[in-house]
Amino acid sequence: MMKIHKAHTLLDIDGDAVLREARSLIVKQLDQPARRAFLQRSLTLGGLSLLTGCSLSDNSQVESALAKISRFNDKVQGLIFSPSQLAPTYTDAEITRPFPFNAYYGEDEVRIVDEAGYRLEVTGMVADRHAWTLAELRAMPQADQITRHICVEGWSAIGKWGGVRFADFLRHIGADTNAKYVGFKCADDYYTSIDMATALHPQTLLALTYDGQPLPPKYGFPMKLRMPTKLGYKNPKHIMAMFVTNTYSGGYWEDQGYNWFGGS
Repeated sequence: MMKIHKAHTLLDIDGDAVLREARSLIVKQLDQPARRAFLQRSLTLGGLSLLTGCSLSDNSQVESALAKISRFNDKVQGLIFSPSQLAPTYTDAEITRPFPFNAYYGEDEVRIVDEAGYRLEVTGMVADRHAWTLAELRAMPQADQITRHICVEGWSAIGKWGGVRFADFLRHIGADTNAKYVGFKCADDYYTSIDMATALHPQTLLALTYDGQPLPPKYGFPMKLRMPTKLGYKNPKHIMAMFVTNTYSGGYWEDQGYNWFGGS
């Protein structure tokens, strides 16, 4: 998640820059020769052709073309995503201190959630729909990771997160892991959704702690989803509800045009 400093409209966008950025969005996702060759073939067959004949002076055409490229990018990222490939991990000495606050609002507007009354609502394609207390979540086996948070704005920071492996939680509640999506609703009115393959990735955590202490409010208390395989805006904070579904449910930034898959 991020704080936006300036609102832009299509009238603010340079046409040639749009074209260059659209062509590079997917390319920069790949760094291995085999994957790059696959992407080049894909773009030749479909990706770049989405912009063929598009008038960059026509706002509706630009918006439509970019939406198509974003959807194409989602598909390509989903195809190349490996559920067994791990994001890099780091040492305690490499942790960024202080870890930056990041949201679409100021730090003085951080949402405060009452621990005693907190319940994680679980709905959708799951067998066990009871609402979870923090005590129940903390009683589950815990895991720690020191990984890099990568923001779409261009900065990154290394932090230490602890909590329940999301794959363990999903299996514990009898989630249908053949479903397409897991969605989240948050106390700060943020919302997002992720693909099931990422939900089951071994480094995806329901994070309850930061640097060995209960998760501070500014980092998402009572719980955030920590995914080092995703860009920062895909990592929701202050999670109040989650649901497993086959229905696409978008996200706060995704519904405003950001890439849905959001791989880092």
